[in-house]
Amino acid sequence: MSTVAVIGASAKPARYSNRAMRMLQAHGHVPVPVSRTGEDVLGVKGYASLRDVPERADTVTMYLSPERQAPVIEDVLAVRPRRVIFNPGAENPDAYSRLAQQGIQVV
Repeated sequence: MSTVAVIGASAKPARYSNRAMRMLQAHGHVPVPVSRTGEDVLGVKGYASLRDVPERADTVTMYLSPERQAPVIEDVLAVRPRRVIFNPGAENPDAYSRLAQQGIQVV
């Protein structure tokens, strides 16, 4: 069972980040919502920063626009997950090489 940090997680059921949380749970993963507000999502404790998540995330899945990612990328580099998945609308080619240089797989 892997821990997956969902960056930009939303409590709104129609949002893709919320759908991702549900799918991750259904497939036996442990999704952790991370958002600016730190709100809980689907009964799972939320965090305002990736650095605040107590367990190490194996994967980070990104649902933030590239314009809002700069501080999050710094957090990713600090916690060093195995991989980062950039979902549609969150693509950030400027961050890919920085992450890859630190041994973080970019998807």
